[in-house]
Formats: sequence, C-alpha cells, structure tokens
Amino acid sequence: MESFSEVVNLVKSFVKERVSDVAYNCWISFIEPVKFENNQAILYTKTQFQRDIIFNQYGDKISAGFEAVLGFPVEIQIITQENLADYQVETEPAAVPPSLSAVPPAAGPVSPFQASGDENGNYEYTFDTFIVGPSNNFAYAACRAITTQQPGSYNPLFIYGPSGLGKTHLLMAIANEVRKQNPEQTIISVSSETFTNELIACIQNKNINTEFRTKYRRADILLIDDIQFIAGKESTQEEFFHTFNELYQLGKQIVLTSDRPPKDIKTLEDRLKSRFEWGLLTDISPPDFETRIAIINRKASLLQFDIPPDVTEYIANRLKTNIRQLEGAVKKLKANKLLLGAAPTISSAQTVIKEILNDNQPVPVTVERIIEEVAKTYSVSPEDIRSQKRSSQISIARQTAIYIVREVTQMSMAPIGEEFGGRDHSTIVYAIDKVKKQIETDSRQKAIIEDIIKNIRNK
Repeated sequence: MESFSEVVNLVKSFVKERVSDVAYNCWISFIEPVKFENNQAILYTKTQFQRDIIFNQYGDKISAGFEAVLGFPVEIQIITQENLADYQVETEPAAVPPSLSAVPPAAGPVSPFQASGDENGNYEYTFDTFIVGPSNNFAYAACRAITTQQPGSYNPLFIYGPSGLGKTHLLMAIANEVRKQNPEQTIISVSSETFTNELIACIQNKNINTEFRTKYRRADILLIDDIQFIAGKESTQEEFFHTFNELYQLGKQIVLTSDRPPKDIKTLEDRLKSRFEWGLLTDISPPDFETRIAIINRKASLLQFDIPPDVTEYIANRLKTNIRQLEGAVKKLKANKLLLGAAPTISSAQTVIKEILNDNQPVPVTVERIIEEVAKTYSVSPEDIRSQKRSSQISIARQTAIYIVREVTQMSMAPIGEEFGGRDHSTIVYAIDKVKKQIETDSRQKAIIEDIIKNIRNK
C-alpha cells in the first residue's frame, strides 16, 4: 500500500493548504490509509469522535483532494478501530494501517506531476491549448476572429455540437484572450442554467431591473454556454430575448453554444431561433484519428506520463466521440500507475475504457436532475412536484416528471413512487399512461418532453 500512502499524503497536503494549522494538526494529520478499491478510498482514524469531525467538517475538502490528485472523483469511507476488521481480512496487529505520524507534513503543496499545466494535468483554457483539427478548425478560426477584429464581426456566433468536444473551452478562450487584450471590457460568461437561476432569484426578490438586467445588459461580450437549456422556459426565453436585442443593437458581441443547431431545439421560441441564425453558425464534430492522438499525447505530456504508441492508438480507436473521455482515460491510466504501479498496456486501457463508457450518472442523481429540469420548465418547485399538492400546473409537471424518470432510468414503479412522495403503484402507472396518450395527440407536449430528456442525457 505504499503507493496509496503516497496518494493520501498528497491529499493531506492539498487539504493542509485549505485549512488552518490547528485544524490540520488536530484532525487531518491523524488520517491514515487503509486501501483503495472500486473507486473507494478507505481511510482510518482511531476514534468515532475523530471520524465524525473529519467527515462532517472536512469531508468535502478531502474528496476534492482525491479528485485533484487522481483526476477523477472517488467515494470516501472513514473507518475507526471499532470497524477496522470489517475492511481487512487479517485482524493481527500487522493489518492495522501503518501510522503516518512519523511523516512530517509537507511545507507546501506536493504533487507527483510536474507539467506545463497545473500539477494535476489541467491546462488553462486558451487558444494556445486548444488542439485544432479538421473537425473544429472553422469554429476555432471564428472565435479567434472575434478577439482580433472589431467586436460584432460574427454576431451572434453560434457554436453547436455534441457534449465534450471543446465548445466550453472556446468560450473560455475568448474570455481569457479579451481580458488580456482589453481588460477594461465587461465580459459575462455563464451557463444558461446560471442565467435561469439568477433570473428566478431576482424575480423572487423583486429586483430584476436593478440587479439582473443591469448585470447582463452592460456586457461588452456575452458568452452563454448550453443555450438549449432555456428551451421551454417561457420567462427565461422572454428575458433573454430582450437582453439579446439590446446588446445586439448596441453592437455588443454575443457567443452561444448548444448541443444542436437552433432549428433542432424544438421548444425554443421561433423569434429566438431566427435571431440565433442572424450571425454565423458553426459546428464542432468529433475529432479525427490524428487529432485524438494529439489530444491523448498532450494530456499525457501534461501529466509527465509515458504511454506506449500502441496503447495511445488503441485508446484513439476506441474513444472517438468525446475529448473528455480521451483525457479521462489518460488520467485513469496515470492513477493506476500511481496507485498500483501498473504500467499502461492495452489490457489496462481496455479496462479503463470500459469503466468510462459505463460511467453513467447514478440513478438518484438522474432522478433529482429530471425533477429539477421539469420544475424549471413548468415554473414550479421540485418540492411541489414531490408534494401532495394537486393544482393543475403541479399535477402536469408531476406526471411529466414521473414519465421521464421511467423513460430515462427504467426504474420499476415502486421505487419511482418512493421518489414522488410515496405514491402507490397505480398512481405511477396512471401518470405514465396519461403522458403517453398526451404525447400521441399533443405535439407541443411531445416536443417539451423530448427536449427535457435530451437535456438530461447531455448534462
């Protein structure tokens, strides 16, 4: 377990930089490694009292430390002397985790990675770090032109393509380049979800004119990621329509990204679709083989990690549609080397790729997101959907959410009922059947549900 001990030391150093010396010396320094398996880091501290304080007060920072060191999230389990035997086959003293008390705390951040990015293999989102290939060169050139020519040259610029291909990278590259060249310009860069949530908060607080509109309508450059998520949300679309008009008339630059072109966002208002098409539409498609090789090699270089050419080619041939998956494969291979001392091979790459391709959102997370998305679409709260309230709007939203949960997760009726306030089997069946009949006769309702499902699957 020496390699896992190294990881835990790095995590403790990460946490040390984010807590007081007293907190570190009283709590974090007592954490010891047990083992790492099935994406779970099992840690040890002597007493239940220590365990409760560490887990409740510093658990988030420890989790963040593991993700920073390993490059992917892991589950944290902290055990004590009372249940140590449950996690180890042997019960002799030799099986107790070796104490780290003799290891002096690091004077500063420690990292196994020394690279041109940060210590965890991350890189700044700039034009220089964007790997250009045939699948994205036009979008790249358009974004660069915005920063080198008069703002509004391509207005709006609408970039579309599947998730994980670099659209967000280009948005951030625009922001970083403009800040470097013209630091006095006001740049607002948000996701459509943030835009929607800020609008809802300002409506509730009755300060939409003084806060929300003042913020967004003073932008010199407005960058909105995943604009498709405003589809079906009437208040959000209304507000964005007026924000768009004002900025456009003032000659301010607007850049939008989406997972599909405007004409394919079914519940987006026609007036917004037409405005999104006023400027330049450009797509990003999955990278070709040579670009995928370059992406893998770049990530490996940032991690100071050597991957044999045959393994690199194997990964590039298996993961063809998503840059995040390519980089995630390199991170996991690096973690295997760090934790297990396992050199990257085609066999280990096979295992990593299988994990990545099967790495779907846990069902509880998916259910929560479905309910949140439906609630926003129908202008109710998630609590309303789970409640016993029976107003027309809430009932429609609830039935829609139940149908989508069944469609996306394939959960059985009883667990779905539990998610919706303990409703019985017959109620769930009724809701699903009712929505099925609605989408057969109501094209708008069908379009709303299709958009919500697509949004959930792309998140």
